[in-house]
Amino acid sequence: MKDRIAFQVIKSRHITEKTTVLEGLQHSTSNKSTARCSSPKYVFLVDKNANKVEIARAIETIYSEKKIKVKAVNTINMKPKKRRVRGYKGFRPAVKKAIVTLESGDSIDEAV
Repeated sequence: MKDRIAFQVIKSRHITEKTTVLEGLQHSTSNKSTARCSSPKYVFLVDKNANKVEIARAIETIYSEKKIKVKAVNTINMKPKKRRVRGYKGFRPAVKKAIVTLESGDSIDEAV
């Protein structure tokens, strides 16, 4: 597969309560096991056909002005879920998530 544009690989940043907790683990000191998480982690929705190398290159390209380095990428394929809306049965779409671990000291957020 040829190199694709970074914004075709990375669809959006996935922000939920769980991902916010995951991002905050680098500042946690209350638990010994979470105190070892010195590297920040961020979750993105990505293209279903993207591999880990493409995801890492796309993140480094999109956030090139912050000069971040991707340490690791873990991917999750989420299956479609059944749902009902006003009596109609259907499915939520299947998505692929990428948990991106950055080098210690790097950050995507402006405030941190």
